Amino acid sequence: MDLSGFVGVLVIGFVFCGGFASANVVFQVQHKFGGTKKSLTQFKAHDSSRHRRILSAVDLPIGGDGSPTSAALYFTKIRIGTPPKDYHVQVDTGSDLLWVNCAGCQKCPKKSDLGISLALYNPESSSTAKMVDCNQEICMSTLSDPSNDCKAGMYCSYSVKYGDGSSTTGYFVRDTIQLDRVSGNLQTTFLNGSIAFGCGSQQSGQLGSSQQALDGILGFGQANSSLLSQLASAKKVKRIFSHCLDGSQGGGIFAIGEVVQPKVQTTPMIPEAHYNVELKQIEVGGKFLDLPTDTFDVGGKQGTIIDSGTTLAYLPDLAYKLVLEKIRAAQPNIQPHIIDQQFTCFKYSGDVDKGFPVVKFHFENSLILKVSPHQYLFEVADDDWCVGFQDSDLQSQGKDVTLLGDLVLTDKLVTYDMEKKTIGWADYNCSSSISVRDEESGKEYMLGAHNISGGGRIGTSTMIMLLFLLIKLINLL
Repeated sequence: MDLSGFVGVLVIGFVFCGGFASANVVFQVQHKFGGTKKSLTQFKAHDSSRHRRILSAVDLPIGGDGSPTSAALYFTKIRIGTPPKDYHVQVDTGSDLLWVNCAGCQKCPKKSDLGISLALYNPESSSTAKMVDCNQEICMSTLSDPSNDCKAGMYCSYSVKYGDGSSTTGYFVRDTIQLDRVSGNLQTTFLNGSIAFGCGSQQSGQLGSSQQALDGILGFGQANSSLLSQLASAKKVKRIFSHCLDGSQGGGIFAIGEVVQPKVQTTPMIPEAHYNVELKQIEVGGKFLDLPTDTFDVGGKQGTIIDSGTTLAYLPDLAYKLVLEKIRAAQPNIQPHIIDQQFTCFKYSGDVDKGFPVVKFHFENSLILKVSPHQYLFEVADDDWCVGFQDSDLQSQGKDVTLLGDLVLTDKLVTYDMEKKTIGWADYNCSSSISVRDEESGKEYMLGAHNISGGGRIGTSTMIMLLFLLIKLINLL
């Protein structure tokens, strides 16, 4: 079956204040797996590749960390320069810098199997492009350990190295980025903004591969180099963003600024490079797991990572085994089987929400993350359901890492508030709309997944089922 017609759409909204006219800005974002043939094993491979990078020792002169091309789930099209040109970049909460491949780049990908046309940014072709010198504020504020080689009058460079051996190097450029301004409820006009970003001159490893290649990365991390931090520093936005990912229809909403509807309950963020919170307990079917009190104390205070760029959810070994034991106990007469040597699956013809237990994650400040059976079980074939929770193979300071990804974050509005140092969420219909407040005027604007037209992404569980059947058919030939 050809899945190329299925296209995911995610709306990203920015609430701009101050220098820009008060506005919301939206992007059309596609899910990376929306039109490609992937098996359950390849979903796991995606996560493993990403985790090697976000947990590795990273040489980051610019501060923060980044994530290579193959390690994010969503990408969007942005317009840079004068005249503006289109570039496809990842949307990633696990990285900081906005960077794109540039003209003259060595080992940059020339084609992509995502069905998109790749482009190289050329500052000489843009009348608004300006090189960033070492003595400019954006360079000095993002260099965590300024090198003696970076002196006034020289171009400000960046270099990111990853645990799997891939890397990206280049220099900073400031240019105009054209955004889709929300001029009213579900209405847009153009809005331009000046942003400093990375111009990639050399890539290595998987960053130079055509597999799922894109033009760059749009990071929403916490470092000073991120788009969000730059806009906040210019008093144009608050350091708050939210996403709502639709688990059945695909797409959703991504907004910068204060969300006034729906309301969310929050938990404190743990000061780390990623978005980390303190997980207290896990409840399955109304009963708490009997776990040691330090189960989730990874590396002292690293806590649990919230990462929408990861597909599944990864638990420490003991927690995973107990969760799986409770899930199996709900259907004692069904003998589970293993698919792809790693996924525990059940033959079940009934309503999974009635036949399997709800899993709840309890966080600091009494915040609960509820995961229903239809969210953590994937139907890979007719009446064949596989568990999306995985045994964590991630280690930090000798202990298992807990990482919660797309599996548990769908159908929820998740808010990251770096002003108050909190993360929160609320169950929500992500195919509907949310309301955000313009800080300058006090007006509220509606943002919704339906305000940008496009083909709907096939639902995650349905897509996995189709892809799994396809792989099995290929193996039989």
